[in-house]
Amino acid sequence: MNDQADSKDFEDLWNSMVPGADVNWETNFLSESQFDEKVFEQLQPPELYVSGAPPCSTVPTITDYPGVHDFQLRFPQSSFAKSATSTYSADLNKLYCQRAKTCPVQMVVGERPPVGSLVRATAVYKKSEHVAEVVKRCPHHERTPESNDGPAPSSHLILVEGNRQAEYQQDPNTGRQSVLVPYEPPQQGSEHTTALFNYMCMSSCMGGMSRRPILTIVTLETQEGKVLGRRCFEVRVCACPGRDRKTEETNFRNAQEAKTSPKTATKRSVPEDPQAGAGARAEGSKKAKSSSSTEEEVFTLQVRGRERYEMLKKINDSLELTDLVPPSDVEKYRQKHISRGANRRERDSTAVEPKKGKRLLVKEKCDSD
Repeated sequence: MNDQADSKDFEDLWNSMVPGADVNWETNFLSESQFDEKVFEQLQPPELYVSGAPPCSTVPTITDYPGVHDFQLRFPQSSFAKSATSTYSADLNKLYCQRAKTCPVQMVVGERPPVGSLVRATAVYKKSEHVAEVVKRCPHHERTPESNDGPAPSSHLILVEGNRQAEYQQDPNTGRQSVLVPYEPPQQGSEHTTALFNYMCMSSCMGGMSRRPILTIVTLETQEGKVLGRRCFEVRVCACPGRDRKTEETNFRNAQEAKTSPKTATKRSVPEDPQAGAGARAEGSKKAKSSSSTEEEVFTLQVRGRERYEMLKKINDSLELTDLVPPSDVEKYRQKHISRGANRRERDSTAVEPKKGKRLLVKEKCDSD
């Protein structure tokens, strides 16, 4: 009885809501012969694109793309001081910072992007052999309590400071981690918007980056995930950013100078004496002793000072004469020189005691009884 009463009430309600519906709703709409099973599929909502979560490629693009809005990144001026917590090198396009310290990044656009645009920051490895891996913290800094007091997951490397609207995402296909914040237009009297990034692991940490260089990709996107602009810069998280920046910039400049300068042997420049140089070139430009090879080399020696030139000239003349004398005659001259030197030493030994003058008295020792 209750079921019939409920059916009667529903039929009266149906007739009151649908004018002219004088048909039996049970037989026409609920009968198995006329029921359309696809009616509920038409009521399902279409698949919506997840806002701010575009599909991530396995190898992300690291090419700068300003786009129609002329998207640019700037960094505050900093020095090489040891007390600096972050410093940026324009020559290397590299940011040096300490772990868990504030790194201001200024975003500038030439034309204001659409309302609701987003800014995404993603860390990737720089070298091709590591680019497919996901940049995460090391196991030690994942478990550090002071690094996990915010809403960000413990494995995320990049955190955004001072923005409660920051959303930390992980791509379901590649596992890459990124942080997403709404784009804020510049305030009155300013031309840039500042985002405060924190890097929560050292570049030298084992199990994390392990001294592998990383890049930070900052993209300007719409809510549907369309990229409006892209900028990349290298990051090194270290204990002394100023010192490391100075060292790497010095090495970079030295390498650039070595590439641009001509490859010449480094020799000490010697001031040329006009008189000595002319004589040395005239006397020194002689052919060397002929060797077994058919090639003859000629050398020019520049000497500073007349005295040195005369000494070297005598040596050169002696060597030239030696080449002209046969080897048998050279041996005769050597033996004659040796015998002459022996006679001279004998004469010197016989003339040791003086013929005139006082003689040296020597006290004789006597035995005492």
